[in-house]
Amino acid sequence: MGREFIHDDFLLGTDAARELYHGHAERMPILDYHNHLSPRQVAEDFRAGNIAQLWLGGDHYKWRAMRAAGIDEHYVTGGAPDWEKFARWAETVPRTMRNPLYHWTALELKRYFGIDTLLKPETAREIYDRCNAMLRDEPEAFSARGLLRRMRVEAICTTDDPADSLEYHLAYARSRREGDPQMLPAWRPDRVMAVEDPQAWNAYINKLSEAAGRGIGTFAGLLDALRERQRFFSEAGCRVSDHGLDTFYGEEFTDSGLETLFAVLRKGGQLTETEMAVFKSGVSYHLAVMNAERGWVQQFHVGPLRNNRTVLMCGYGPDAGCDSLDDKPVARAMGRFLNRLDREGMLARTIVYNLNPKDGETMAAMAGNFQDGKIPGKMQYGAAWWFSDHLNGMARQMDILSDYGLLSRFVGMLTDSRSFLSFPRHEYFRRLLCDMLGRDIERGLLPASEMEAVGRMVEDICYGNAKSYFGF
Repeated sequence: MGREFIHDDFLLGTDAARELYHGHAERMPILDYHNHLSPRQVAEDFRAGNIAQLWLGGDHYKWRAMRAAGIDEHYVTGGAPDWEKFARWAETVPRTMRNPLYHWTALELKRYFGIDTLLKPETAREIYDRCNAMLRDEPEAFSARGLLRRMRVEAICTTDDPADSLEYHLAYARSRREGDPQMLPAWRPDRVMAVEDPQAWNAYINKLSEAAGRGIGTFAGLLDALRERQRFFSEAGCRVSDHGLDTFYGEEFTDSGLETLFAVLRKGGQLTETEMAVFKSGVSYHLAVMNAERGWVQQFHVGPLRNNRTVLMCGYGPDAGCDSLDDKPVARAMGRFLNRLDREGMLARTIVYNLNPKDGETMAAMAGNFQDGKIPGKMQYGAAWWFSDHLNGMARQMDILSDYGLLSRFVGMLTDSRSFLSFPRHEYFRRLLCDMLGRDIERGLLPASEMEAVGRMVEDICYGNAKSYFGF
């Protein structure tokens, strides 16, 4: 009963699991190929003024939990003093038991600050003061770069709009010191497809035009501008694109038809639902072709229903914690989309992620149709994402991948986070991976005689596969 909560063998339920984790997974560096960290904060080596700023700012996971616990918005995204926000988070933590936030909170306090004390109202002031003292007395260790170095992060891919200047990526590359991770941009062209609001879309196209240094008066001109921006991103080290979709789009289209729809939009006209689906299908296809031409990996994050609560959206803006799961069909459009690219020899290395658990087997099976026998693990059923990056969701994703494909080729976990304290999520995933494989060995589902091979597989999933797949 006296054992600390986050101990050396946390989540590791068998001797085999402990051997796999401590002998293999634990020592692997981190390649975080999808996150939402601020490039500016990395480049400028951001130092937070206190633990509340470092830990609570921008973290909609925590915000949702605080609201559910009955914490007023003033202490969540409002103007309350930092200590009071931290105190309300400490009130919330004991109520997050069985939510991944309970584990993440304890892991982050221990790994970054060496604190084993559980966060709750009785310990809040002690922990707040101890963390703030470390932030003050060890500024280099708790700067943005220092935090990344501590977790042995070897590379991060941020999430960047095509119109982005990438000035902070370029500045970071010039100032990067030994031991600092690579910071590479990732291409996220979602706003090109956001045609529901023609006024906002046109404002964005004008911004893209300015960034590309060329007018965008036709659909062909749009593609030229995007190619120019891809060239710029590629020169800055970009190797991966990322596409956030409510569902896949695989409608039939012609280039002349896309020109007509583009002209309507450029004049401020509203497309019908059918026309929007056709336009998005064309844009998705051409973006995917560009990805293939560049030799980039492409990721498709599929299934969010965003900004459901108008009060929060109007008061705070997007990413306030009022997004959830959509339930649109995916199978047929996904099949048409991938098949056209494959038929034309333009299907890049591809990772697909489902937000709604209903789509897991569907997307994993569809991805498997397009393995080409040339690139190991070319088509990836990606890591448990967002609403699924808890123990049950991660286990389910790995079970589906094992059943429908090859777990051994999996490129592993990512943070998908805005927080510099989120990197113990890789440890959380690795411990679960080793526990699952260890239980299989103990139950005789995998041969104990192949322990060395299983250990190599663990190292590949944690690090080696991603390093090869992305070319880091």
